[in-house]
Amino acid sequence: MKVLGIMSGTSIDGVDYALCEVTSRSVKLLKHWSRKFSSALQRRLHAAAANKCSAHELAQLHHDLGRHFASQAAQLKAGAELIGLHGQTIFHNPTPPARATLQLGEPAYLAEALRVPVVSNFRAADIAAGGQGAPLATLFHRMVFARRGQHVCVNNLGGISNVTSLDWRRGAQPHILAFDTGPANVLIDLAMREFTKGRKSCDRDGAWAKRGRVHEPLLAQWLAHPFFAARPPKSTGRELFGETFWRREQVRIKRVKLSRFDVVATLTEFTARSVALNYHRHLPSPPDQVVWCGGGARNPELVSRLGNALTEGNPSVRCATSEESGWPVQTIEPAAFALLAYHRWKRRPANIPATTGGKRAVLLGQLAE
Repeated sequence: MKVLGIMSGTSIDGVDYALCEVTSRSVKLLKHWSRKFSSALQRRLHAAAANKCSAHELAQLHHDLGRHFASQAAQLKAGAELIGLHGQTIFHNPTPPARATLQLGEPAYLAEALRVPVVSNFRAADIAAGGQGAPLATLFHRMVFARRGQHVCVNNLGGISNVTSLDWRRGAQPHILAFDTGPANVLIDLAMREFTKGRKSCDRDGAWAKRGRVHEPLLAQWLAHPFFAARPPKSTGRELFGETFWRREQVRIKRVKLSRFDVVATLTEFTARSVALNYHRHLPSPPDQVVWCGGGARNPELVSRLGNALTEGNPSVRCATSEESGWPVQTIEPAAFALLAYHRWKRRPANIPATTGGKRAVLLGQLAE
């Protein structure tokens, strides 16, 4: 079945589309596209994520974003039979008793424009079943990257970093552990937007981080954040490592008088060391291989720092991007939601309760036809 997966992540930089041939046992990438958000739409999404818009503005944005997805998808002429729409997360609170999540982008516009069924709102059912609604790409990671006799970690570097540990060194099936590790690009992007007055939305190729020096005392304070000590299942978002964190830490940054380049270097190292810290604290054993994917995998300075942080305690670990496995780094997340849409269409539960904390396996997503 040809399924189009649509993903716009916590970086709020644009939309990734992946057209896949999906069966119950395999996912094959057919085509993929990436489209940037306009600066106007990006500003509105950032305002919503920062809780700076009215109910009227939020409702309008939900419908405008749905129309935006529909217009772009129609132009792609992908020939999909089914669509999996993640939507734009603007709020995610995994902490009980007030667990809640919200993704924007009205799916009815896609269903109307392309005249195919659309599956969306994937996270709500797992939350209703007592889970965190994340991580959900685990099923796809297992299908594509698990290797018998090896311990492979798949680490997505979007706005937030999440890892799936696939330990298949013994047993008939891999032992799976998946959770969010903390920030990936989100804080780096916020700093770049502020320092350049919106002219740059990311540290392209890690150029600024490469010019700066890491401030170790400040980094040590950030790494003491309680999220890193929390045991899985766990997930996070911009609520913990976003605008509020950035505004609060600017006071400390100004106190120690760091240059802009030093700040970006320290934030980049924060991502790298927080990932390594989570691996050390929460994985049952060091991985043989780590596969990087997501937008952060296109930042060579970040990837280099991640490799250094991981090999410090595990010199034999092999790190590579998903490109080496035939999957461009920006296709993993939309392809994962193409697979989840297929499972919903076939009425097959697709969450993994051991990784989300849910009480049971449930059908993920709601249909618009």
